[in-house]
Amino acid sequence: MLGQVGSGLAQLVVPALVGQSSTGSFWLPPPDSVASGAVDHAFHFVMYVSYFFFALIFGLIVLFVVKYRRRPGAEAVKTAKSSLALEATWSLIPLALTIVMFYLGFVGYVELRSPPERAYEISVLARKWSWQFTYPDGTIDNNLHVPVGEPVRLVMTSDDVIHSLSIPAFRVKMDVVPGRYTRTWFQGKELGTYDLYCTEYCGTGHSDMLASVVVHEADDFRAWLKAAGDVLGNNPPAKAGEILFRRHGCGSCHSTDGTPRVGPSLQGIVGQTHAMADGSSAAVDENYIRQSILEPGTKIRQGFRNQMPTYKGRLNDQEITAIIQYIKSLN
Repeated sequence: MLGQVGSGLAQLVVPALVGQSSTGSFWLPPPDSVASGAVDHAFHFVMYVSYFFFALIFGLIVLFVVKYRRRPGAEAVKTAKSSLALEATWSLIPLALTIVMFYLGFVGYVELRSPPERAYEISVLARKWSWQFTYPDGTIDNNLHVPVGEPVRLVMTSDDVIHSLSIPAFRVKMDVVPGRYTRTWFQGKELGTYDLYCTEYCGTGHSDMLASVVVHEADDFRAWLKAAGDVLGNNPPAKAGEILFRRHGCGSCHSTDGTPRVGPSLQGIVGQTHAMADGSSAAVDENYIRQSILEPGTKIRQGFRNQMPTYKGRLNDQEITAIIQYIKSLN
């Protein structure tokens, strides 16, 4: 109730004070979530108050430097006596402004932390260096797809280090922490594709930890969900394997063009024999790839570190077979 009342008051008062536009500004993209307004009101109010006092204080400094500078023959100006009214003015006005700032921030915080009960829930898994979004029916994708006009709650956790999910157009930013769950929500107002990225430095691939938020019409979202949920049934094996490869973030560590990354490139490796870190060697075949997916620490290729997480329990046999077919197609 407080959030609704406060947000309504802020929407009436603050835009009139700062001239806020629904098309965005130099500092912020257009607000495309229903909760964006609370963030924008607080941001613009603090920004314009800061502009005003910067100009006022800097202007007075320049004025006093010029007017009261030392000059030959000029007498020193006597220091004025203290004024209770003046001291009260420069104390009470900043106090009132900080109270307004706190109120706007608190109202926005309550709104951003109080998702509607009917919100559509999507699970988020962050890991080096990709996002994985799991829908209630079990569909997985590495981009976030949502229906327009429907509140969406994200329940998030990390597989390794601290990440931070940010969607600037929706004014959403929340840390994603290993070993616990964090939550945030938004409601897209306009159809379109929006940027999503990690804002917590998480290693060498941090700048590549990008994704998109696609806001669909309700019917289009249901159609996408149905098609995306049956990857194996709707695609040839190698194509299904490529989709699964992308969805599970394999490309963030393994390239398909011969360029080594955190892990070895997968281009043309099937049929080769590779030297392992323990001095042994192994032929790259279907069994080797399967073992590398389920038990990645068993055989570590020479020149690389044991950093790959296991996909045991995340991929079934059919999915692993499809991924193997995709890797074989890279030859």
